[in-house]
Amino acid sequence: MTTGASTPTPARPRRSRLRTFLPLGVAAWLVLEIWLLTLVADAAGGLTVFLLLLAGLVCGTVVIKRAGRRAFQNLNEALQRGTAPSRGGGNGLLMLGGLLLMMPGLISDAVGLVLLIPPVQKALSRRAERTLERRLRTARPGTLGDAFQQARMHRPDGKVVQGEVIRDEPRERTDRPEEPRPPIER
Repeated sequence: MTTGASTPTPARPRRSRLRTFLPLGVAAWLVLEIWLLTLVADAAGGLTVFLLLLAGLVCGTVVIKRAGRRAFQNLNEALQRGTAPSRGGGNGLLMLGGLLLMMPGLISDAVGLVLLIPPVQKALSRRAERTLERRLRTARPGTLGDAFQQARMHRPDGKVVQGEVIRDEPRERTDRPEEPRPPIER
């Protein structure tokens, strides 16, 4: 029997600003890139634009290859020493700069070249680290940051130990309650 009262529908979560404005930003960026390429093509000629785009592709490939080689070399050295690999050393930003150089467009080439400047890399990496640490500290339940926090076990000395519990003996099914376990030593 119905009473005529409407059932409340669950409220949809608010859409984040990033999800709202990112598609618009990408579309505006693409329009701006095409407009700038046509301006340069009118002023300098189509062959010049083609050579600029080809040079960006070649330079981006070289930068990505060199950054990847450096990252692999750092990883090998760390594994041979038996220590944890050092910070990326800007390899991620170098690869991003190379990728932007490889993309067709003059604005992406300019941003890619700026990312190849070491002081810019250091400033961006420091800011990204601070932002990531702040977001992980304030992670709400059910978010990716919360999953990272839950996946780590912190020891009293500050070390993070990741592990998995594996039982050697098969558990017998009994109807009696389990015995209390001793507390975990820290």
